[in-house]
Amino acid sequence: MTGTRTTEHHERIVVGVDGSPASLGALEWAVGQGALTGAVVEAVTAWHFPATYGGYPIVAQTDWQSNAQTIQDIAVKEALGHEATSLVRRVAQGHPVSVLLDAAAGADLLVVGSRGHGGFTGMLLGSVSEHVVAHAPCAVVVVKSPATAGDAGQASGSHS
Repeated sequence: MTGTRTTEHHERIVVGVDGSPASLGALEWAVGQGALTGAVVEAVTAWHFPATYGGYPIVAQTDWQSNAQTIQDIAVKEALGHEATSLVRRVAQGHPVSVLLDAAAGADLLVVGSRGHGGFTGMLLGSVSEHVVAHAPCAVVVVKSPATAGDAGQASGSHS
């Protein structure tokens, strides 16, 4: 009889975190799923150098990576409180779609919020969630954004 060789596989869940209400829900969901399955949960926040910021040229002294880390820190604390001890955290430079797809390589699951900080609030999916659903190398869960007061008016068909 020959010996069998087993390779230990640890499940990995990647979750996109941009500080939006939907990403906080995605982070909570991913950590809950990780607790159920024993998977390692990796929170990923992307940043990039914008060409302009609020219509003004970019000031060279802005530390965009540090800002992204602060956004992630606040989001993790708000979503998880003190339950974030086993969370793997990463901040990476690049467009959110590219960063999330790269992070999802080899992962078992990618979790994103349905809407980020984009300006098209009437859309069901944001551009990032739409792109990762179409191109991810693993299963994707899209966590719906929490309802807001503006959503109630939209759903009932009332217009201001």
